Amino acid sequence: MSPARPYDDERVPRRRSPRRVGDLLPEAARALGLEEQLRWARAGAAWERLVGARVPAAAGGSRPVRLEGDGTLVVEASAPIVGQELLMRADELLAAFGDLPDGIRAESLRVVVGRGIIR
Repeated sequence: MSPARPYDDERVPRRRSPRRVGDLLPEAARALGLEEQLRWARAGAAWERLVGARVPAAAGGSRPVRLEGDGTLVVEASAPIVGQELLMRADELLAAFGDLPDGIRAESLRVVVGRGIIR
């Protein structure tokens, strides 16, 4: 008789099906009270991809900061020229951003320049 293998032993729990880390994040964020931070992190990544595709001259130079009560999306820009590029394409960017899965619907765009650090 051969010795029992660990996975044949009833005391050893069976492994669950593997899950993607990205699928676990919303649940973990909810448990830790970080849902809003996760939402903005995802929105920031979506914004970065969108700007990189539609306004390459402004790629990597902005990030969404908040959505104000009147529907204005406030975006921080690293330099005035980046802000100008974004404002010139504001209608297009807002429409596309609102259509993204992790995007945010907004009525208008306001750009603030250089208040924080953008990387």
